[in-house]
Amino acid sequence: MVNILLQKSLGVLLKRQTNILSAAFIIMSTVILSQTLGLFRERLLRSIFGASNTLGIYQFASNLPDFIFQLIIAAALSSAFIPVFSEYLTKGREEEAKKIASTLLVMGLTVFGLLSIVLAVFAPTFLQIFNLGSQFTPEQMRLMADLMRIILIGQLLFIIGSFFAALLQSYNHFFIPGIAAALYNLGIIIGIGAFSPQLGIYSAPVGMIIGGIFFVLMQIPIARHVKFSFNPTVDTFYSEGIRKIIKLMWPRTLSLLIFQLGTLSIAVLISVLSDPGRMYVIYNSAQTLAYAPVVLIGQAIAQAAFPVLSREKDKLNEYKSTFLSSFNQLLYIILPISAIILVLRIPIVRLIFGAQAFDWDATVLTGRTLALLSISIFSQALITLVIRGFYALQNTVTPLLVGICTTVVLMILAYLLGLSYGFGIEGVALALTVGSILQLLILLFLLDKKTGGFDKRVVSLSLVKFFFATLFMGFALYIPIKLLDQLVFDTTRTINLIILTGISAAAGLSLYFFLTWLFNVKEAGMFIQLFKKLGNWKEILGTSHETIEPTRVNP
Repeated sequence: MVNILLQKSLGVLLKRQTNILSAAFIIMSTVILSQTLGLFRERLLRSIFGASNTLGIYQFASNLPDFIFQLIIAAALSSAFIPVFSEYLTKGREEEAKKIASTLLVMGLTVFGLLSIVLAVFAPTFLQIFNLGSQFTPEQMRLMADLMRIILIGQLLFIIGSFFAALLQSYNHFFIPGIAAALYNLGIIIGIGAFSPQLGIYSAPVGMIIGGIFFVLMQIPIARHVKFSFNPTVDTFYSEGIRKIIKLMWPRTLSLLIFQLGTLSIAVLISVLSDPGRMYVIYNSAQTLAYAPVVLIGQAIAQAAFPVLSREKDKLNEYKSTFLSSFNQLLYIILPISAIILVLRIPIVRLIFGAQAFDWDATVLTGRTLALLSISIFSQALITLVIRGFYALQNTVTPLLVGICTTVVLMILAYLLGLSYGFGIEGVALALTVGSILQLLILLFLLDKKTGGFDKRVVSLSLVKFFFATLFMGFALYIPIKLLDQLVFDTTRTINLIILTGISAAAGLSLYFFLTWLFNVKEAGMFIQLFKKLGNWKEILGTSHETIEPTRVNP
């Protein structure tokens, strides 16, 4: 009996997701777990180190290793590997595809390894270059260099795990990679919890190494299930597939280079402010909360739609239908979450980061920064889908050019608002919001031209319905929290704060769902259908013959 149950459970885990909605549901479920662990990780860090320079130094130390990872690995996996690998699978050239994958892994590890050695040896020099004019002391800069060297080891493991995740997603396996990503955060939590009394802030990068090991080991069994074997060959280095990946990834690499330079520039701007470590912790705290729904909703739906859009690149009507369906689904979910974060920003900050070491002044400033960032949550989430829409058409140049232009605007605005006009990190947050919305508008305009035009009437009607439902929802959130906070609940107690936030969020979401149902929004009916099927997990996972088809939208 036990063996039968184990076999059935394993069968579910190894089952491919066969449609966008079921795949997105699986991705969202695993991302919820990963994000929950990620937020717990961040709270644990703040409960131990507070909004201190020490924690800020650790976060600064992560910038350059992440910069290298994004340029070398993320560019290849996100924009080039999955489309090329999927194309080979579609054409029945699976063995050749696996050799290409093996060769790509060797190339990525080699390049990252060499750059990491250079970065580790000359860490103080590189950090000094990227922190010119900073307020950090020489002792703090030495700590930053030591932390960065350990982080590089964790990033090496993260590369291998990310490669396996991209490989499995090409086979429409989303569950195991998602769980593995969650275990990466669990490893960091274990490292901080177990070693912080002895190692202090060094426990965080040690946790990254533990998490990287979890990330890799979790995915090896299912990689074997799809019969992947590590088999790089010299001939494959010069193969058509590798050349195509390089051709597709270089614009994405340049695009990420511009974006990462913008990120580093923001870090440099913050380092010039007084008490830079504390300011960077506050900025990262707000960005973590604002970016959570982008990862949960935006990247989940975009990631699930990407393989489908890649297969439909030569069938533009089907491509546009799939894209608009995913666009509306994403917007339908992300807008109410954005409203909740905007209106309930202070209670959310207190609940997530409200440890004793994270003081009230830090909470208020984090809340104000979060409010500005929350305005652009919808645009950041939609950008993940629109960019993948271009990548599916094997067009990586257009997002590059748009990214260059909008990043330049972002950097200028961040400098003006953050330093020249003295708004500090709130000015930086406002610059990010303006830059994000501008980037989305330009990308949508160009994708519309590229595909021959979407049905503007359908898109406009959906936008109007979503906007008014969200606007009324905002009032439904604001009124109860103001009344109950002043008249009923003592919000200095955590349990009362949870109840107050829960009541306000429930009131707002209830009104939103009612209005979208009243406005006859198709996505409302689709998600009601999905929720009805929650009792039958086999249908959600795609293990039954019946599937949940995405809402079809006229292109």
